[in-house]
Amino acid sequence: MNRSMKITVIVIVAILVMLFFALDLNEFFTLATLKAKQAGFAHIYADHTLATLALYFLVYVTMAALSLPGAAIMTLAGGALFGLFTGLLVASFASSIGATLAFLASRFLFRGLVQARFGDRLTTINEGIKREGAFYLFTLRLVPIFPFFVINLVMGLTPMRTLTFYWVSQVGMLAGTAVYVNAGTQLARIDSLAGILSPGLLISLALLGIFPLAARKITDTVKAHRIVKEYPPPKHVDYNLVVIGAGAAGLVSAYIAAAVKAKVVLVERDKMGGDCLNTGCVPSKALIRSAKMLAYARRAEAFGFKKGSFEFDFAEVMKRVHTIIEKIAPHDSVERYTRLGVECIKGEAQILSPFEVKVGDRLLTTKSIIIATGARPFIPPIKGIQEITPLTSDTVWNLTALPKRLVILGGGPIGCELSQCFARFGTEVTQVEMAPTLMIREDPEVAEMIVQTFRREGIKVLTGHRATEIRRDGEAKILICTAGGEEVAVPFDEILVAVGRKPNTEGLGLKRLGITLSPTGTIDTDPFLATTVPTIFCAGDVAGPYQFTHTAAHQAWFASVNAIFKGIRRYKADYRVIPWCTYTDPEVARVGLSESEAIQKKIPHEVTLYTIDEVDRAIVDSEPQGFVKVITATGSDRILGATIVGHHAGETIAEFVLAMRHNLGLTKILTTIHIYPTLSEMVKGTAGKWKNAHKPERILRLLEKFHAWRRA
Repeated sequence: MNRSMKITVIVIVAILVMLFFALDLNEFFTLATLKAKQAGFAHIYADHTLATLALYFLVYVTMAALSLPGAAIMTLAGGALFGLFTGLLVASFASSIGATLAFLASRFLFRGLVQARFGDRLTTINEGIKREGAFYLFTLRLVPIFPFFVINLVMGLTPMRTLTFYWVSQVGMLAGTAVYVNAGTQLARIDSLAGILSPGLLISLALLGIFPLAARKITDTVKAHRIVKEYPPPKHVDYNLVVIGAGAAGLVSAYIAAAVKAKVVLVERDKMGGDCLNTGCVPSKALIRSAKMLAYARRAEAFGFKKGSFEFDFAEVMKRVHTIIEKIAPHDSVERYTRLGVECIKGEAQILSPFEVKVGDRLLTTKSIIIATGARPFIPPIKGIQEITPLTSDTVWNLTALPKRLVILGGGPIGCELSQCFARFGTEVTQVEMAPTLMIREDPEVAEMIVQTFRREGIKVLTGHRATEIRRDGEAKILICTAGGEEVAVPFDEILVAVGRKPNTEGLGLKRLGITLSPTGTIDTDPFLATTVPTIFCAGDVAGPYQFTHTAAHQAWFASVNAIFKGIRRYKADYRVIPWCTYTDPEVARVGLSESEAIQKKIPHEVTLYTIDEVDRAIVDSEPQGFVKVITATGSDRILGATIVGHHAGETIAEFVLAMRHNLGLTKILTTIHIYPTLSEMVKGTAGKWKNAHKPERILRLLEKFHAWRRA
């Protein structure tokens, strides 16, 4: 229905435009015709005032809606026929309504196509229009050198609200309309349209249009310098950059600064390496690996063995985890970074001014500062939780004895990974999630596959359950949940809270400096990762919007380069292609849009599903479970997103990440040689399945007849 309506609208518009030119109607909308017919039109207006106004209004709206030439003549005619006040009133409303109709037509006919094809590249523009579209449209409307019909059509392709477009156009076009209407009242003196807008008037209107942009820039500059003015910069500073926090974002920031020979100091209050090394990625993946060995032993028959088992001491398993941390720690150590040219200081950092950071008794003066203080586990305000000491992803690594009964709050990546881990070690695990499913950010079939896997492995999964209270009865501990209006009691020995992370912003002195926080508690930054204080930048979990080690490192490049070369060159942080992986078994890796997100955003798309049981290497490894799901733009091989559920999904997704980053379609993947037998063949297999679904049937039928003819 939508497609047929679009075709109908296109046909009607095309017919009207062709008739306009075929019947030479454009001859009626010239300055010569207007001047010749002015007296006649005046008599008609005097005899039929309302009818003339209505006809003028209708013709003007139609011409503006169809983007036909003649708007300037119509505006002159408004002044010539109706006088300044009435002409301005009618022409102003007619032009704005006509422009809005053109805006709506462009939106209806082309927005879906443009956003589907170029949506990932238009993300920044779309966000800018949502945030400040009215401001920029107003500026464009004030400058008559921009053709208004082009503005109408282009704005229709953006997310701007129709009402916003209308009222901004109504106000923004008023100045230019007034100039033309006023000129129309003195029509006899006009020899050409070019004479209406003298160079002086053009310059004046252009300056009027540029003024809001200049005012915004001046305001932002003044606001920024007002903050800096309260803290005059020192005549000499000790450092080019002070980095606060030695996690992934801080380490990369310091590394880049040292690499370009800037003098940089790195401040860390606890351990080098931050959460990723000490309490996050490294220990969790080490524990997952040990748990997987147990899972392999239980699957011994699948690999041709009669049976398999491991005897283990959980304390020894955790000792291995800490040994691995120690092996990787030199990569992030003070010694290594000192050799790279980074001065490392241990202590609490407090930002005293845009140029000063206090660490203990030391005062560090600097040109720029990067805040990379990360985040910590969030403990929800559940009644009774203060009566116990819950485990978190920070403290679980201190366990030396395996809990008999473990409740894990949260169905996100951390909760899911640790649920499966502890269940494989023999703990009785209950996972509680208030959302209707685990891994809520993924497509339903992805989450369902993980839930079913967990239940097969003995994990009790309670989705749709809200934790409301923790009760103690002597040594017994019970979590009370509500589900469907009923209470559910879950006894436990230990409870691990994994419901999100809270940015570390306390104690830095942000409020005093006027650095603002977002509603989620992260530090507000602009697209260049600068805070409201122009010398202070931010990267990593404390900046958001993603809380991954690899995005922290990605942000660090932009933050450090922008901080070091401030005033010379700067770069906007690029979030177009962000991959991630949840290290359950099977792993869940994703980049770009999921099918659910594509549907929610109304992006025209196609889905290609390829099951991993078709991949020879997966069969050889006895790991045939899972699938590849690719979202492509309708009628195109351009990849909008990909999800892999399966063995080593986190490694295999990289090919899709590369393809999306460099705008390579599935056809390019299909024509790339993949080693046999490897799991990466699933990527090529998915591309092949897409190609098969888009094979040229008519050409193939002709070829079939051609080959039959040759055989005859």
